[in-house]
Amino acid sequence: MDTIGNKGNGTSNSALQYARELERQGHHVRLVGIGAPEYPARVNKVPLVSWVASKQQMQFAEPSETLFRTAFAGADVVHIYLPFKFGRCAYKVARSMGIAVTAGFHLQPENVTYSAGPLKYLPGVSSLLYSLFRFWLYRRIEHIHVPTEMIAGQLRTHGYKAKLHVISNGYRAVFTPKRQRSAGQPAPVPFRIVASGRLTHEKDHITLIKAVARCRHAKDIELIICGTGPLLRYLRFRAGRLLSRPASIGFHRNEDMPALLRSCDLFVHPSIVDIESLSVIEGMASGLVPVIASAELSAAGQFALLDDSLFPARDAAALARRIDWWIDHPDELSAWGARYAEHTKEHYSVETSVAKFVAMEREAIADNGRR
Repeated sequence: MDTIGNKGNGTSNSALQYARELERQGHHVRLVGIGAPEYPARVNKVPLVSWVASKQQMQFAEPSETLFRTAFAGADVVHIYLPFKFGRCAYKVARSMGIAVTAGFHLQPENVTYSAGPLKYLPGVSSLLYSLFRFWLYRRIEHIHVPTEMIAGQLRTHGYKAKLHVISNGYRAVFTPKRQRSAGQPAPVPFRIVASGRLTHEKDHITLIKAVARCRHAKDIELIICGTGPLLRYLRFRAGRLLSRPASIGFHRNEDMPALLRSCDLFVHPSIVDIESLSVIEGMASGLVPVIASAELSAAGQFALLDDSLFPARDAAALARRIDWWIDHPDELSAWGARYAEHTKEHYSVETSVAKFVAMEREAIADNGRR
């Protein structure tokens, strides 16, 4: 993967998480990319594009056949995360060595278009990117890992013919449930609402800020938005103007997130574009009830266990009503927080996800052996 060592990037976090669990389950893993401990790649500076990507905590890696041949020697399978120049070169080298290759689809084209300024308004840009990604890499891959059924459906709609393996990115066991408040206790003051994700237009944190400002309990709400991105200053400015209490908006280290989530009372995810959203899974695993935007291009809505965990995307008034309802019903908040934690443990643990991922890799290795 282009950027391995950046823990501020969700895809990097997922790759590192899978690598740790694969090792724990007895497999041997070699990470190849910028920031990798043993097989680091150099940065490839792409005019303008690299500047935009850096705002998303991502860099492009410089392909190196020497690096790939060294890292791939003795490997059973090579898994590629992204369809850019680095991944395409990795595919060619691996195939020349007779090694099986699989790939993951982790970059939703809409994530690119929403960061591309006026380009996002051009009709058909997202479809063009789906086609471009397929042409660059995925048409050559027989087994593709996709985190959700939503993105699997998008790939099928856009002509992807490979076998699609729907496997959650999963969450690490360090995200453990908080201690829920006893029945009969009122909601705490301040009531801490947390959101997590890149500070970009498609994550729509501005709707959350507007919603908190419209809440009946606005003066009692403390807002925390964890992330970094091009809208950092804008969101801080708007929060400062609209909210009764000072908001905390900015980067938090991944290792600090478990304790932070357990200290909060409600998780809100206003994003309108998501392949899966690991942050929602981590929030639920921490015992937080999520309130999630219902959007056509976001798979995060699949996590909702009841209607009060959903609101129409971009509707600040509806989100404000949801927030007020949970504050007004603290017993339900505690009960559902515990249910969400148990449900997440049962369905989205990284241990379960990696076992499914290994099954996919074994299938690809077997298919490669029959060639």
